[in-house]
Amino acid sequence: MSAEFTRTVTVRPATALEGVVRVPGDTSISHRYAMLAALAEGVTRISRFAPAHDCQSTLRCLEQLGTVVSRHASFDRESGAEVPTVQIVGRGLRGLQSPSGDLDCGNSGSTLRMLAGILAAHPFTSVLTGDASLRRRPMMPVVTPLQQMGAEVTSFNGRPPVSVTGGRLAPITYRPDTASAQVKTAVLLAGLQTPGTTTVEEPARTRDHTERALRAFGATLDVRGNAIAISGEQALEGRALAVPGDPSSAAFWACAAAALPGSFVELRDVGLNPSRTAVFDVLRRVGADVDVQVDRTDAEEPVGRVRVRHRGLRGIELTAADVPGLIDELPVLAALATHGGELRVTGAGELRARESDRITALVNGLRALGADADELPDGFHVRGSRRLLGGQVDADDHRLAMAFAVAGLGAMEPTIIRGADAVTVSYPGFFDVLAALRR
Repeated sequence: MSAEFTRTVTVRPATALEGVVRVPGDTSISHRYAMLAALAEGVTRISRFAPAHDCQSTLRCLEQLGTVVSRHASFDRESGAEVPTVQIVGRGLRGLQSPSGDLDCGNSGSTLRMLAGILAAHPFTSVLTGDASLRRRPMMPVVTPLQQMGAEVTSFNGRPPVSVTGGRLAPITYRPDTASAQVKTAVLLAGLQTPGTTTVEEPARTRDHTERALRAFGATLDVRGNAIAISGEQALEGRALAVPGDPSSAAFWACAAAALPGSFVELRDVGLNPSRTAVFDVLRRVGADVDVQVDRTDAEEPVGRVRVRHRGLRGIELTAADVPGLIDELPVLAALATHGGELRVTGAGELRARESDRITALVNGLRALGADADELPDGFHVRGSRRLLGGQVDADDHRLAMAFAVAGLGAMEPTIIRGADAVTVSYPGFFDVLAALRR
């Protein structure tokens, strides 16, 4: 078990989950709003900013680059609760300052990859690094296009630390081999600061939070199919924004409700961007009763509520065409399958290069709990043909820690998750909410 995550949590079997949940702010959107706010003119106020450690890493890096960031809580009339709020004083395009030391991105690949795109246009050298997990993750997919634009970017055998010496860039048309929202974002953020038109042609559409956020800050883009083009040197304007609830966090409660007979969970103020809602369609396919309703649009992001009831489980297969819209939810869908369904996933080899090798770690963890599960070269196969026994499992990865908790709800004996504090990377209050939902 990693020395970085040492907390042990015991998850006891549950008969049902019931209640209303407001999940934390979307991490993907929080990263992007903070970075664009730093490049904007004027002040940006972001309410419901994600409390996830990854997003705090982004704020700390921006502060090291000379951005003034203030954090406080504000009262939200709709929920009747205090919500995390961040205020950022923008420095304008290419207005960041040279950092006095390395930029520590913690466990956040989003921070490192997207910030590299911003720094590629700044005329100084920055070194981006992170924890042991992040330093094992591949960075060449973002290094290559930034080099093509003219930045000096080096890495340690294709992994962090990544050194970026920026300057005046040239626009490119970039066609990545693998669809990646983070790589797309890095190129578009570099292109925003580059004279001319920069284009990314994706092999498959990825989540479009960057495109929507750029428009929210006043930029214009040309989106045609899988091609996204941005004209450089557009001024951004600071504004007030609210971050929708994170659908990837909501997926854990949706899957838990689908897993346990008698369960009903309502998720409020959830981001319902079409590029992020595939998990709810999958839950319908496996047999759950899922009702999704869009209530409003905030800064081009649809927001609403999701209600999920258990209605039985059946097996499904997910292939490479499904993976881009489900990459963060695959571990919890595997956990759902242990409750009596079946899930076969292929075309998901990129899971091996996340915070951990999520294919090996997921299958080994589920097997440790008694699951009938196989590892595939680019995926996994989980058969819910027998009830889990429970037992001990190592997490060290935030999505795996939460997935093992969902699986453990249906076990015969308690499930002990070591390294459970990994959930702080994306959902610090996860286990407290789980306790409140148990019936």
